[in-house]
Amino acid sequence: MSVPSPTWYDLLAVDADASEDEVRAAWKAAIADLDPTDRRFRVVNEAAEVLLDPARRAAYDAELAARATPGDDASPQVVSAPAGRDDVRGTATAKAEHPIGAGATSAPEERRDGAVGRTVPGWLLGAVAVLAAAAVGLAAWLATGRAEDDRVVEATEAARAAAVPAAEAVLSYGYDTLDEDQAAAQSYLTDDYREKYDGLFEVIRQNAPGTETTVRASVIASGIVRSGEDRVQVLLFVNQTRTNADTEKGGEPTVFKNWATVTLEEVDGDWLVDDMTSTPAGG
Repeated sequence: MSVPSPTWYDLLAVDADASEDEVRAAWKAAIADLDPTDRRFRVVNEAAEVLLDPARRAAYDAELAARATPGDDASPQVVSAPAGRDDVRGTATAKAEHPIGAGATSAPEERRDGAVGRTVPGWLLGAVAVLAAAAVGLAAWLATGRAEDDRVVEATEAARAAAVPAAEAVLSYGYDTLDEDQAAAQSYLTDDYREKYDGLFEVIRQNAPGTETTVRASVIASGIVRSGEDRVQVLLFVNQTRTNADTEKGGEPTVFKNWATVTLEEVDGDWLVDDMTSTPAGG
């Protein structure tokens, strides 16, 4: 008799009726000590992607039930991450935990690029690994013939393209160009989020001129967290470089590295930012 390969539940060591919080906790615990380049890291992320998406989990449970007959393998075979794709449907990446905006009053934990001689920052390698792992689930999902229609696919790609300049505008400002920077960011925001952004930006107006602070954001990589026709969530890996009066005196610019989740909504044909949250990226 053949031995069934482990299910996604087995890989995360949770019961089939585990709650979303239990699955997320098990997933975070499972990857805590794994190197992003470890194949197990990719497989564990794929398991989390399926089990944290209610629709995909229901379909997966139905598949297991249909295949759970004597002699059958009760789970799909594990596959390797395809090259050249970084989009993802589901929630394989951790949800961001605090609001982010150009007017944040306290900066996230500072991360440096690392030891002398490193050509690629370790946090970016981790980011690429997360996106590659998430792509595994998308490839498997497409292979089943449940691909989204062209309209949703096109909307998702349009939203991701819009997220990059929007995030860079929202997360950038200069002490001597505040009016221009605020106006540039506002053009990418929904009415609801613009109100929140403007409130945060007032804090910058009060502080940036005195310290001569300038922050410029640059998006390094992106991936899809959730897709839809008129609302899409995009994961971005962002560098924010800060200079101030001390930098002019010979100090080094400070670089903050964040994972930002941007929720975009289609408004009259344009994709606008309706929410933005972030967490510091690992170093």
